[in-house]
Amino acid sequence: QVQLVESGGGLVRPGGSLRLSCHASGIDFAINDIAWYRRAPGDGGELVAAIGHVGGPNFGTHVLPSLRGRFTISRDNAKNEVYLQMNNLRPQDSDIYYCNILTNWGQGTRVTVSA
Repeated sequence: QVQLVESGGGLVRPGGSLRLSCHASGIDFAINDIAWYRRAPGDGGELVAAIGHVGGPNFGTHVLPSLRGRFTISRDNAKNEVYLQMNNLRPQDSDIYYCNILTNWGQGTRVTVSA
């Protein structure tokens, strides 16, 4: 059974930083691409960032163009974890952030950016 567990969300002031983590179990983590989405209630999911696996066609990282320079995605295959470093956060970044591998989703972690 695949489990994805996100953590690291919280309340931060504008301009602050957060690092989200997603721990995966029950899946061969190293050979899968991984993505972070964010979804506002009632809206569709927005792909924030993705990271491919070594040797795969999508090897490398992709960040939503509007977030480049502020958001960075990385992975640690030894720990079965993927990270989303978010800097210079803005109120419009407030959302629930989800980790995704194939058809598997975590429960989400809420990010709130507010003064």
